[in-house]
Amino acid sequence: MKKNIETFIGCDADYEKASLVLFGAPFDSTTSYRPGTRYGSSAIRHESFGLETYSPYQDEDLTDYSVFDCGDLELCFGSAESALDDIETLTARILRDEKFPVLLGGEHLVTLGAFRAVLKKYPELHLIHFDAHTDLRDDYLGAKLSHACVIRRCHDLLGDGKIHQFCIRSGEREEFRFAAEHTELHKFNFDGLKDCLKQIGNAPVYLTVDLDCLDPSAFPGTGTPEAGGVSFTELLSALEEVCKANVVAADVTELCPILDASGASTALACKVVRELLLFVAKKARGQA
Repeated sequence: MKKNIETFIGCDADYEKASLVLFGAPFDSTTSYRPGTRYGSSAIRHESFGLETYSPYQDEDLTDYSVFDCGDLELCFGSAESALDDIETLTARILRDEKFPVLLGGEHLVTLGAFRAVLKKYPELHLIHFDAHTDLRDDYLGAKLSHACVIRRCHDLLGDGKIHQFCIRSGEREEFRFAAEHTELHKFNFDGLKDCLKQIGNAPVYLTVDLDCLDPSAFPGTGTPEAGGVSFTELLSALEEVCKANVVAADVTELCPILDASGASTALACKVVRELLLFVAKKARGQA
């Protein structure tokens, strides 16, 4: 596999030597409000060069680890099924080669493709979900495959007791009722995260981060902003806690760079990706 011409800063290792593999899924065809997240992964990659590879938060540097960036998948915008199949296929290859996949969206539906592949390898998988929205609709305007339904589709595969949701502050009444019976839902913030991780123990974890968990005052560049979100530092602390667990795959979704002309949202997303990569990489090296 060849590296992308423009990689996320510090992620230019050869595929064979890399322990982590970064790839983009530029898909937003089921977006329910404002489109544009298809530009998110390439914007993160391009704007990452405004960052240093060194993290003062962790005293770690991306150049000390082997991360491969294979760029964006070429996805069929007219078919969610086709796009998800392509994402699943690449994720499965990365896992087969004993590497850690990190997916950049794109809308949140792209999670489902990667999640399917990870679940096939890790049947005891748990899903930790950071988001403003429940994403538990059974359908959206008749469509079962929508970013508004992605966690419901994951539940179809996982069943009860393995989905843990945080920062949730928006959804239909029926979604919250479904969550009360079938998922572990924490409203508004990360309260209960440490207890949740204790319960999960060493079971494998898929971490999905919808960036609209952040307050739109800090992160306006997203298609469905919801007031009342968390701060960057709160998200960073939560990522650190989760990455102490047995995380086996992760994604970051829902940056819509064209909705924030200042570039601040993209810069924040870049920093989230850098810190997530470092948390995962140093855990894999046995430092966390």
